Amino acid sequence: MRRKKALSLIAGWILAIGPLVCGAQAADLEGYAIKPGDLLDIAVWGEPELLGQVLVAPDGSFAFPLVGHVDARGRTAAELQQTVTERLGAYISAPVVTVSIAQINGNKIYVIGQVNGPGEFVMNPAVDVLQALSMAGGTTPFAALDDIRVLRRSASGQTALPFRYSDVIRGRNLEQNIQLQAGDVVVVP
Repeated sequence: MRRKKALSLIAGWILAIGPLVCGAQAADLEGYAIKPGDLLDIAVWGEPELLGQVLVAPDGSFAFPLVGHVDARGRTAAELQQTVTERLGAYISAPVVTVSIAQINGNKIYVIGQVNGPGEFVMNPAVDVLQALSMAGGTTPFAALDDIRVLRRSASGQTALPFRYSDVIRGRNLEQNIQLQAGDVVVVP
């Protein structure tokens, strides 16, 4: 029993200092907004029963013991850490909580059409249109490079943003090489 508790404490300690050891990765994700499909590590110091991973559900929420359901949509790991700490405060005196991102699975874009490897791709954490085309293995010889579109959904509806490959690779109209957002679809006709 002692060994199991010691191992749980060590695992909690590793989860607590993991973001500090991987400073560059943690700094890159500092402002990352949690999305459905992301996997979170949650650890409460000194409470081995409150150590584990949670998957953010399609509705953007997750559940954790003694905390209940938490809406994670658009919130950072630091904001979730504060929420979990506040809710656990009703049961545990001065809880020390760590919430970190174990896996980014919800930050996906899609590349379809005349590319060598169409599909869904995880942006980790940000990708522009040229990078997305590269992730999809480049374009086929039949691609209409100056008719590429980025389809983006928003609260007001769907928009199609133009991307002229020949302009961008020549250093012109670089504003077309936008940073993609989760859910964007790059269409290469």
